[in-house]
Amino acid sequence: MVNVVLGSQWGDEGKGKLVDLLVGHYDIVARCAGGNNAGHTIVVDGVKYDFHMLPSGLVNPNCQNLLGNGVVIHVPSFFQELESLEKKGLPNCRSRLFISSRAHLVFDFHQRTDKLRELELAGRSKDGKNIGTTGKGIGPAYSTKASRSGLRVHHLVNDDPNAWELFVTKYMRLLETRQERYGHFDYDYESELARFKQYRETLKPFIVDSVSFIHNAIKANKKILIEGANALMLDIDFGTYPYVTSSSTGIGGVITGLGIPPRSIDEVYGVVKAYTTRVGEGPFPTEQLNDEGDKLQTIGAEYGVTTGRKRRCGWLDLVVLKYSTLINGYTSLNITKLDVLDTFKEIPVGVSYSIDGQELESFPEDLMKLGKVDVKYVTLPGWNEDITKIASYDELPQKAKDYLKYIEDFVGVPVEWVGTGPARESMLHKDIK
Repeated sequence: MVNVVLGSQWGDEGKGKLVDLLVGHYDIVARCAGGNNAGHTIVVDGVKYDFHMLPSGLVNPNCQNLLGNGVVIHVPSFFQELESLEKKGLPNCRSRLFISSRAHLVFDFHQRTDKLRELELAGRSKDGKNIGTTGKGIGPAYSTKASRSGLRVHHLVNDDPNAWELFVTKYMRLLETRQERYGHFDYDYESELARFKQYRETLKPFIVDSVSFIHNAIKANKKILIEGANALMLDIDFGTYPYVTSSSTGIGGVITGLGIPPRSIDEVYGVVKAYTTRVGEGPFPTEQLNDEGDKLQTIGAEYGVTTGRKRRCGWLDLVVLKYSTLINGYTSLNITKLDVLDTFKEIPVGVSYSIDGQELESFPEDLMKLGKVDVKYVTLPGWNEDITKIASYDELPQKAKDYLKYIEDFVGVPVEWVGTGPARESMLHKDIK
């Protein structure tokens, strides 16, 4: 059994919480894309765990965890995050955590050039805006991967007598091309290479051939949960390009990021925030730059886990969700943070885009076109009740159920889970079978 959890909007939907809810039923949790630019927060027995690169399945002491070939690995952050989780009491993390030998490495100079690139974009643009990346070096690492000049994990841990010398040669060539591109910048490459010489040994116990690992698990009928990073609207192909991340964040990234065939996948769970948020620059049609947007931000505590940046807030955009559903093929939905809407008397929902009175068929690929759209809203009544202590789906106020039913009918996918608060137990399940 292989099931997938994917973000359906611009990220920060609460994917980690659903993974946490499900991991007790799975033998393996795998990540397929991104790096330490992701961010999940999971609360277990009053302890808050922040995940950036590592799979959330580590909260289950019986679950193995894999960083697939599509993930880019910043090794210092890998160990820092691992040590942080161990200090908070998660048991046997090291024996349950694996990295694909095909995964690419993120170096500190990737992070440096990430920030230089952002400054360059801001200087070139008329409004002084850039992409709004996390500055973690993810984009530059994927760029070197695509240009076939990157270094993979197996280049580092190879036992061949000449492997280290070859690694250093490729590293220096890669650094030199970055300095040619952005101008010479001071950089202590000797210190980084010294650290990586140590990582050759400390990283080895985690390294596996991930293709064999995942296919042996499938053959053995292991239960596998794949944890998506970011979300569909940040996908390099299908998101609001160029205001996107540098990887395939949808179902395609699952297949290429782990080397599994489409027919292996059973269920695809789409995680949807009950409203919409976005971090960084880029278009956001239902954004509310007003008191209602501020209220959503305040009640929802909308700050990025990885960056701490304030998230932009707006109403639920069903044009985005329907587009996302077309691409990812969700079999059921998890609506999160429904409780944030408890005190709104009326709740608008975006249902279509139009330009000059002409309704668009789907989410537009052209940002110039997207910047001109008028959003049509349907306003649904609020329930004006505290739902954070409700123990079952049936106990939800009827107007809250109506809100969820409207989403189901619009996108044609059933809602299976509803989040009603930050705690682990604040997730209501609805039987859809």
